[in-house]
Amino acid sequence: MSRLLMLFAIGAAVYWLLRSYGKEDVSRQDSPAVEDMVRCAHCGLHIPKSEGLQSGGNYFCGAGHRDAYRK
Repeated sequence: MSRLLMLFAIGAAVYWLLRSYGKEDVSRQDSPAVEDMVRCAHCGLHIPKSEGLQSGGNYFCGAGHRDAYRK
């Protein structure tokens, strides 16, 4: 009986090791790209720099705010 329990324990340990080895480590995944945020000169909304419209050294969240700021 003790041999059967020992074989079961070894089998469970091997299964657990193989299963944990196959999982991806979350800490090793690439982190998402970090992008600078800019503030709309008209309304103050913070948006990613790539999505903002630049005009005269200022950034805007849309063409409407750019045009309203000019007036």
